[in-house]
Amino acid sequence: MIIAGIGVTVLAVVVIGIVVARKVDGDSTNYLVAGRRLGVPLVGASLMAAAVDSNATVGNTDLTSLFGFWSGASLALGLAICLLLTGLFLARRLNGMGLYTLADYYRNRYGRGVEVAASVLMIFAFAILMAGNLVACGFLLEHFAGLPYWAGVVIAVTLVLIYTVGGGMFSDAYTAAVQISITLVATAALVIWFGTTIGFQVPEGMGPFDLEQLTSTDSGAPINWATLISLGIGDIVAIDFMQRVFSARTPQIARRACFTAAAGTAAIGVAFAMVALGSAAIGIDAADGPMLFTLLSDHAPVWLAVLVLSGIVAASFSTASGAILATSAVAVRNIIGVRRVAPADGSYDPLLRWTRVAMLPIVVVGTVIALTVAQTGILLTLAFDLMLACLAVPFLLGVFWKRGGTAAAIAAMTTGLVVRFGLFVLTPTIYGVPNDIAYIPNDLVPATFDGWPTIYGAIVSVVAYVVVALVRPASASIEPEPEPEPEAELEPAVA
Repeated sequence: MIIAGIGVTVLAVVVIGIVVARKVDGDSTNYLVAGRRLGVPLVGASLMAAAVDSNATVGNTDLTSLFGFWSGASLALGLAICLLLTGLFLARRLNGMGLYTLADYYRNRYGRGVEVAASVLMIFAFAILMAGNLVACGFLLEHFAGLPYWAGVVIAVTLVLIYTVGGGMFSDAYTAAVQISITLVATAALVIWFGTTIGFQVPEGMGPFDLEQLTSTDSGAPINWATLISLGIGDIVAIDFMQRVFSARTPQIARRACFTAAAGTAAIGVAFAMVALGSAAIGIDAADGPMLFTLLSDHAPVWLAVLVLSGIVAASFSTASGAILATSAVAVRNIIGVRRVAPADGSYDPLLRWTRVAMLPIVVVGTVIALTVAQTGILLTLAFDLMLACLAVPFLLGVFWKRGGTAAAIAAMTTGLVVRFGLFVLTPTIYGVPNDIAYIPNDLVPATFDGWPTIYGAIVSVVAYVVVALVRPASASIEPEPEPEPEAELEPAVA
């Protein structure tokens, strides 16, 4: 019954994605940025759906039940902070630049070499992000349908690929509107049911007002702050978020959509964290698999399980779809160098063609990571640790401070990568989870150092950029590469 209900939701999402694919009309501008014609409802929904994924729900509840409110809720709150900061300071400016991908900014600001280096880092980080959402889908099908974990991952990524290949950003935006509607209704229903049946109990020392979680090392403060900083600042250079910002019809719409998505993301994240605390209080935890799945299968009515799980799958599909589209576009446009050709006289836009082709290897990489590292929230924070240490500083300082040039960007990216990766392999745990990915046993770095590598990587990147910018300032701005304009707007702006 549960799987049948989820199947209906998934089928509806896939069908909608396929139907709206006609809006692409052979033009990569429509495919990558929805013709820059989306209004607040669609941009806001797609931004929120990208933020409220399996990491902010399943990963959130697992970490909250084990370590406390700030350990899990920080996943969603960090993303909400990112959307708020983007709306306040960046959305209008970036939407007005006419970019196709975020990597375009690095080319226009720092040149071709930095563009390629930034693109490689973005693709790697977003393959990890995609994997995190596939992990949740794999666990869900394993838990409720009895399928092998690997089969769940493969089924999920295949369904996402079907509609993403066809409709690009149009499919992503329209399916996101459905997906986030389901998630909002599911969250409200879960909170009402949980509060009226089980009750919101908070284990001692684990609640939102137990602020030692943000002040004491023994209570995980460095890890919790690292999560907030990594997602709140590192996610600003998320290529799927920015792809959606570029799709807004006007800079003002882009800004308002960010604010809407920030509020919704924070509310949903807090709601799931509070449910996790109440579940932990009655003995449900993440020791035997995702805590939320145990709660829904063993305690909740079937209708609620169907609704909540449908929301999680739908949101995971949206995030995976955006990650596939954005990484493929960056690979083709910013690494290979394929450019848009306005459709005319039956010609085919090469940027559209090769972006679709590139999706297959991108999906393969994400699937391999999901099958190798079966984590949810940890994969999200690892992805944006990398973005924070390497790309956030050249982006943010490049936008607001014109003195830094190519040398400063390279210095920030290189030092951030070396320090963050070096501390990663030396630290025995990652956000409270044993580092069984690339740990080198040593007596130099204890487990209590966990969380600090995120902060130190960002600090070193800032210092490197500022020092090099002061010593070797940018000599001249790099002229943006001109893009062919669309021949005509094919249809009115959409909401």
